[in-house]
Amino acid sequence: MKRLTLAVLAALSPIVVLGAELRVSAAASLTDVLQEIAPAYEKQSGDAILFNFGASSALARQIQEGAPADLFISADELKMNQIQQRGLVVRKSRRSILSNTLVIIVPSDSRLRITSPSDLTNPAIRNVAVAEPQTVPAGIYAKEYLRKLRIWDKIKHKIVPTENVRAALAAVESQNAETGIVYKTDALISRVVRIAYEVPVAEGPEISYPAAVLADSKQQAAAQRFLDYLQSPPAQAVFRKYGFLLKPAA
Repeated sequence: MKRLTLAVLAALSPIVVLGAELRVSAAASLTDVLQEIAPAYEKQSGDAILFNFGASSALARQIQEGAPADLFISADELKMNQIQQRGLVVRKSRRSILSNTLVIIVPSDSRLRITSPSDLTNPAIRNVAVAEPQTVPAGIYAKEYLRKLRIWDKIKHKIVPTENVRAALAAVESQNAETGIVYKTDALISRVVRIAYEVPVAEGPEISYPAAVLADSKQQAAAQRFLDYLQSPPAQAVFRKYGFLLKPAA
């Protein structure tokens, strides 16, 4: 009788449906904004979002080496191309969701006056912190822009390469570098640096943040829902607040 009663109670108990656990590998420049977006999505969906932030080049390498991930958000198209060519993304899910702007920053109390990128050639400026310009998107964008202006070769001896764009920001915050080139969104979250020069969007490199569901993911449907949410009005309002430029939803 006791077993029967327990069986009846079990049958009448509500079924608890556990949400998906999503692993999202995302560019370091998205750290703050995605950490603000995630709680609202988790509450709405019941899913849990686990972030892995870093340089897009490092994240792409991790994915190629088999690191678990369901969704990849890169800070440039090249890194996404690399893993797509290896068959590691769901092609139809890929889309560019955001853009950004490059800025030159200095410590808040700095007396340096920078009215154009050519001012970086001034002998008074001894170092410029930039994300690794050979592999990391923010550094690649900066190098591409300065080369177009024929400034790169004049200042390459001043370049201080860092692990990622947040490390370049930290170098200027700590005053280990007098200046730095980062995304506008990174500069806006800091209280101890100021934007000395903002690259006009029309003149700067075409910055793109592509996102795609990964082919090896066991949570592809859930990953696609989160990707769709990132282009919804609530998420876009947060991206806009942080200074990101929005791309139209696919």
